[in-house]
Amino acid sequence: MTLDQIDDDVRALAVAYDTTDPNKAFQDCNTLLLDIQDKLERTQRPRQKERLYLSAGMVTSLLSVASFDLAALGPAVQFARTSAMYGETIESGPMQAYANGILAYLSYWGGRPAAALRYVQTARTFAGVGDTGRVRLRAIEARAHAHLGRGQDAERAIQAALEPGNGERDELHDVGGEFGFGPSRAAMSHATTYLVLGDSERAERSALHALSLLGEEPSPDRPVQMQVTVDLARARLLRGELDGVDEALAPVLETAAEWRTIGLVERVSQLRAQLARSEAAQAHLGQELGEQIEEFVALAAARPLTGSRLAIEA
Repeated sequence: MTLDQIDDDVRALAVAYDTTDPNKAFQDCNTLLLDIQDKLERTQRPRQKERLYLSAGMVTSLLSVASFDLAALGPAVQFARTSAMYGETIESGPMQAYANGILAYLSYWGGRPAAALRYVQTARTFAGVGDTGRVRLRAIEARAHAHLGRGQDAERAIQAALEPGNGERDELHDVGGEFGFGPSRAAMSHATTYLVLGDSERAERSALHALSLLGEEPSPDRPVQMQVTVDLARARLLRGELDGVDEALAPVLETAAEWRTIGLVERVSQLRAQLARSEAAQAHLGQELGEQIEEFVALAAARPLTGSRLAIEA
């Protein structure tokens, strides 16, 4: 019964992650991890240990995501490596694939897209990964290719992500929540990839598609949708459509400070830099947007990653 409760707690944290304050999510996950580690020390039964290691791997993955959201890149990497270690201990292919996927996107956020590709290649060697996990890895691969300037490779990875699966599921990705990677999240990722490639038309189409899909989900007003909304604004700015930028950015600028995670702050900061380089910077609306963005970043819970090459850099 204790193990069943731990399983339920892990799944509840994963499902609630994108509607939970990242600070609270981190604290809740850390508390649960300490409990799991305590129980690992108190049992010698192989089956119990296997279940606990799986739960520990899932929780450390969530801790990695929360650390990244809070702009703590070093701890995010450490937690992802720990998750991979737990997966190796119990020979869980999905766990190792998921953790290596995290390490991949942490790499391109840190300005190392070639390393990101290596992590993706490693992740794709693990057995037992279902359709959801494969789509996620293809989306991460596409972004890494985009950072390396490999537009055709990025497009091939996106098209592979869009291909229908075989209905295969696994013990991790199909828990859902933060472990899931449904059509809306895939569309969000593809929008950012197209921005990196400088393709404003396809970036806007993917962003609008993602927002449409998110609007159909049970919790349509989740803070995560603000990231793709910024991508929509950036796509419009690439075409000089300042009024469209203002329209898209309005709800983003109202995001509560605790929800201004690094993924959102970096996107908004990059939009500010993009705006400053454009002719629109001299327009009255452009100046107003610049000031509003500066205030938004100044009050954010997460701070821009010092010295990083932005993962959304065009």
